[in-house]
Amino acid sequence: MHRATRRSAPETDATLPLPRYHQIYLVLREQLAEGRFDAAKPLPGELGLAQAFGVSRVTMRSALDRLAEEGLIVRQRGRGTFACPRACAPPVRANLSGLLENLLSMGLRTKVELVELATIPAPAEVAEPLVIAAGEPVQKAIRVRSDKGGPFAHITTFVPDAVARAFGRKELAAKPMLQLLEESGVKVYGADQTITAKLADHTVAPLLDLELGAPLLAVSRVVYGAGERPVQFLRGLYRPDRYEYHMHLTRSGGDTPRIWVNDDQPGR
Repeated sequence: MHRATRRSAPETDATLPLPRYHQIYLVLREQLAEGRFDAAKPLPGELGLAQAFGVSRVTMRSALDRLAEEGLIVRQRGRGTFACPRACAPPVRANLSGLLENLLSMGLRTKVELVELATIPAPAEVAEPLVIAAGEPVQKAIRVRSDKGGPFAHITTFVPDAVARAFGRKELAAKPMLQLLEESGVKVYGADQTITAKLADHTVAPLLDLELGAPLLAVSRVVYGAGERPVQFLRGLYRPDRYEYHMHLTRSGGDTPRIWVNDDQPGR
């Protein structure tokens, strides 16, 4: 048995909205992705893992079943359970440096499914970032983005109707939003973005192939055109096991305490 795994395995938290088996699945999936287990050696046994995580064998079996279904582990009768070499698809990476260029590139390298498209009166929480009056018409589009590893992003965009008239269902199902904005005559100059966390609800979870209450990376972005006029408000929900943000930091400062800064924004 891998004693280190038994010592380091956290107990599950009954107060979380995630089922216990799914909590264990997420922990083991991360450990497998990090290469914690030697593919030539069997993982700890089902009973040992159950004791390490403080759950029943039935709960542990459910977690292992999920890992096996995804091809992350393989069970061999009489030998044990083994990690599959390079089983986890590499996460989609978006650099914070050169944000808009990277977003466009990612849009061209992945595929998208249009889930919903409608023109609606802008609610207050959408009108405010777009700097328009509440109730003005906006195009609302919900899309799910995937790569060869499956769905990883649930993206909701709001675009003022005057801008969105240039593209519809066909275009949204085929091209990245930034490309559509540029083709409609909007020169995109920049964006403000915030990143936080959220739990998958009953609508998003099945679209991203997740359990209800699974953790998500939540992104809110306002894209600006000429004259710093907002042309798009985006809410994105991303699977943290399939998507990551990356930035390169350098130390800045003289005699005063030095701080970490993004290379693209020296001094900030």
